[in-house]
Amino acid sequence: MANLESHLGGKVLALSGGVGGAKLCRGLAALLAVEQLTIVANTGDDFDYWDLRICPDLDSVMYALADLNDEQRGWGLRDETWRTLIAMRRLGGDEWFQIGDQDLATHILRTQLLRADQSLSAVTQQIAAGLGIKHILLPMSEQSVATKVNTDQGWLDFQQYFVRDQCQPEVRELHFEGADDAQLNPQVHSLLMDEALAAIVVCPSNPFVSIDPILSLSGCRRLLMKSSAPVIAVSPIIAGRAVKGPAAKMMRELDMPATAFAVAEYYGDLLDGFVLDEADAQYADDIEALGIKVCVAPTLMTDLSSKIALAVAVLGFAASYSA
Repeated sequence: MANLESHLGGKVLALSGGVGGAKLCRGLAALLAVEQLTIVANTGDDFDYWDLRICPDLDSVMYALADLNDEQRGWGLRDETWRTLIAMRRLGGDEWFQIGDQDLATHILRTQLLRADQSLSAVTQQIAAGLGIKHILLPMSEQSVATKVNTDQGWLDFQQYFVRDQCQPEVRELHFEGADDAQLNPQVHSLLMDEALAAIVVCPSNPFVSIDPILSLSGCRRLLMKSSAPVIAVSPIIAGRAVKGPAAKMMRELDMPATAFAVAEYYGDLLDGFVLDEADAQYADDIEALGIKVCVAPTLMTDLSSKIALAVAVLGFAASYSA
């Protein structure tokens, strides 16, 4: 492990959405020193519920880094209780978005700190520190960006589509409201200009609703491509299926084949490298024909050892660019 760190050298920036991205971030955090790893999370999913500011992807990454996430449910905190939600239901209040009792404390504190004019980055740092997290976790922007989904039932806020309607409406297009005016987090901007940056990892998150909101920020894609660090994406699709979430369904509804090759083609010239699961090794030559180097490795993360193993493969792949 130490040999890998010294061979890679420098810093790593990880772009992440929720569950899948959070798993790889946990593996990277096990390998990389605090000063080496910065994680930037999508905030296009953020919204207000019960008059509280909810940041689902930031929270998924935080809880995973703190080893507090619920692996079985795939989101939220382990050993959660639901007394507040049950009471809200009894009172006839809105309860389609499930907030557990422990999770509620995160949202209350975040909302209080934001209303006290603290930045989302500062708020995230304080909450992460309370969970014992030392690695840097940042929101993609300090300004609000909201993912909107155009469906066969009309335009929906992302959480309405994703949670309330359980991804059932057919997706026709996506829009990131506020992205034209929002700026990439200044700390991320500085890191992308840092000569010590050795790798940019696009985690196995939904390309459309987890990674695209980050890329939609002014200048972000250009900065990523301009960086001397290789940009390496890990496929969120394994054998035609998304491990978690609606990525494969979205791809089909947006007239794309639900394949790892289609993901690589979608990212296009942003990428220097692409990590394929062993089940999709047949796409390696086609992806390399796009000018993207390929690494084939087991990408299904079911426990901490498999998260670390994938992180080892990704970092080793990144190190090969400077070998």
